[in-house]
Amino acid sequence: MGQIVAVYDLMPENTDVDLESVIKAINGAVPKGVRVLESKIEPVAFGLKKVNVGFSIDDSDEAIGGDLENALASIPGIENVECISSTLL
Repeated sequence: MGQIVAVYDLMPENTDVDLESVIKAINGAVPKGVRVLESKIEPVAFGLKKVNVGFSIDDSDEAIGGDLENALASIPGIENVECISSTLL
């Protein structure tokens, strides 16, 4: 059993999405075995912003990565979820 640290970008559907609400929803959405390390709002372009969030993931469940991505994609206002980096600890 090991730990994975992964960083995801969550892109909103449009510029009207309340990204602070998205950040609050992340903790309740992640599956068991995943812990939020940090989250921040970053600019993308032309007034569009994204949520950048880091996770510590227990890799004992092989399906946890897909479960995490599905949970993040189910947050209202999120259009796209992308893992931008991951590493084993």
